[in-house]
Amino acid sequence: QVPLVESGGGLVQTGGSLRLSCAASGRTRENQNMAWFRQTPGNEREFVAAIYWYKDQTSYADSVKGRFTTSRDDAKNTIYLQMNSLTPEDTAIYYCAVDLSGDWPIHREAAQYHIWGQGTQVTVSS
Repeated sequence: QVPLVESGGGLVQTGGSLRLSCAASGRTRENQNMAWFRQTPGNEREFVAAIYWYKDQTSYADSVKGRFTTSRDDAKNTIYLQMNSLTPEDTAIYYCAVDLSGDWPIHREAAQYHIWGQGTQVTVSS
């Protein structure tokens, strides 16, 4: 397995930006897709963005498209989520996850992901 550690969360005002990082202790390519999910109290984990192992193709939820960008740096075994134009609706715990299947199209259901980080809190104030 590839333990994941997220970082970069915090408190930001509406319209601000944050960059989340997810560091993996092992190799992050090897036909593995990686994704970001978020969760608020009482709700299920919601798909945010994902990056496909082949050619780094990406997929985004409609709610973040045009504002968030995910990328990966294999040399650092790290993926990133750049979040711009944040709103209070983006407040959540953000998790990174690994899909060992490497399937295309990228999965958007949390149940399809095999390894999870511990999460990092993002709070956007109005």
